[in-house]
Formats: sequence, structure tokens, C-alpha cells
Amino acid sequence: MGAAVTKEYRPSDDEPFMNERQLEYFRQKLLAWKEEILEESRSTIASLQQETVAEPDLADRATSETDRSIELRTRDRQRKLIAKIDAALRRIEDGSYGYCEETGEPIALSRLEARPIATLSLEAQERHERRERVHRDD
Repeated sequence: MGAAVTKEYRPSDDEPFMNERQLEYFRQKLLAWKEEILEESRSTIASLQQETVAEPDLADRATSETDRSIELRTRDRQRKLIAKIDAALRRIEDGSYGYCEETGEPIALSRLEARPIATLSLEAQERHERRERVHRDD
């Protein structure tokens, strides 16, 4: 990927969809997001390690166990998000990034801007959510 992306660059609809600059833009965006999550994760681990000192007070222990379970849930969410970011980076490499998995149509740039790991167009996502709601109500 040789296209240089400047800080001011914003993908726009008047250039070829997923051209080299756009791909590089989203690649950088995904990598920065991943780095941010890893950084958060490192501080989570550090605080978990500090808290493993024995809490003599039962209430303190309960509080720290609650904090701990919240932190573990957060780490689980972070792990899943990183997996999605890695999958998006692979799609950039194989040329399928930015296209809806269901319809093959381009995903709107505004949607990718807001959610660079999106795999469905907004319409397909809404259909998907409607189907899930219907099945949940069964």
C-alpha cells in the first residue's frame, strides 16, 4: 500500500470507491484504533495486578470482585473488537473491504467512517436486526 494519506484527507464519494488512498486511510484508522484498545487493555491488566493484593475487609473484597468482573468483561469486549479489527485489516488486504457481505454493494463511506469494522451496508444491517428482533420475540 503505497498511497500516502495526509491528516486532512477524508474519503469522499467523488473518488473511486476503495481506491488506494481510501484503503490506506481506513487501514491507518483501524491500526490506530487497535493500538488505542491495546493501550487500554495494558492499563486494565496493570490495575488488575495491583488489586490482587488481599482485601482484608469483606465489603472491600466484594467491591474489588465486582470491579474485577467488569474489567474482565471489558477485556473480553476488547478482545472481540480486536478480532473484528484484524478481520477488517485482512479484508483490506484481500480487496473485499468496504463491500457488504450480504449484497456485495459498497458500504457508505459515512458508515465506514463511523464504524470502520462494518461488514454490512446500513440496509442489510437493519434487515439483520429486524430478523433478530422477530426471532427474539418468538
